[in-house]
Amino acid sequence: MVAEAIAGGCLCGACRYEAHGEPVDVRICHCRKCQKATGAPLYARVRMPGDAVTISGPVGWYPSSEHVLRGFCPNCGTSLFARRADGVTISLMMGSLDDPDRFTPTGQIWMSSKQAWVDLGGDLPGYEEGPPA
Repeated sequence: MVAEAIAGGCLCGACRYEAHGEPVDVRICHCRKCQKATGAPLYARVRMPGDAVTISGPVGWYPSSEHVLRGFCPNCGTSLFARRADGVTISLMMGSLDDPDRFTPTGQIWMSSKQAWVDLGGDLPGYEEGPPA
């Protein structure tokens, strides 16, 4: 179990979050929606149970699909979260963590959309689309 709280926030400091407990998983997503939402070639995230995360400060939510809401700071625009519409899980963007080196991804999804120049090296398992059920 993760003993220390997982904390992070936005660029301007207006929005902060804290999570307690063990992550559901730590993955990288290469899908086009995540690329567009983050403005980056991939989305590295720590997925937590929805009830394990406390958010303080303003958050804007954008429904990027019928299943996912993207959370961001309305003041500075920092992308912070991807929350399942049912609230079961919320993913914390690793770049927004106070300690972004704390977790190491254990897999990657949507390799079919990975940008050709991205080479993470190593033996990180990957799936062409989402992980198997």
